[in-house]
Amino acid sequence: MSTREDAFVTHVLDQLDAVGPVSARAMFGGFGLYLRGVMFALIADETLYFKTDAANRAAFEEAGMAPFVYENKGRKVAMSYHEAPPDSLEDKEALAELARGAYAAAQRAKAAGPRRPRGRRSA
Repeated sequence: MSTREDAFVTHVLDQLDAVGPVSARAMFGGFGLYLRGVMFALIADETLYFKTDAANRAAFEEAGMAPFVYENKGRKVAMSYHEAPPDSLEDKEALAELARGAYAAAQRAKAAGPRRPRGRRSA
């Protein structure tokens, strides 16, 4: 992790201290942000993305915030995480509100279970 990445992650964690014991774990060149064992946000290329679903996605889209997109086998894949509005990074209350909504979305996703069955299919 570069010094700049370290500073950004530290800044985000400091801004989220009112939400609870948020931790960052390195993953796939970025970081997953966890609260009580549930991943609700990610940081990639010094950009914060929050978990979204039908309950909170509209607020991000109305603000013009794009989803997190990665490339897999030549295809672009959009995930259910949206970029945090840049001004929210300096507003602890606004960031905490977004984080609480993202945590709720992550809990709903976790309760719904996996979207695809894992393992082998029987014929």
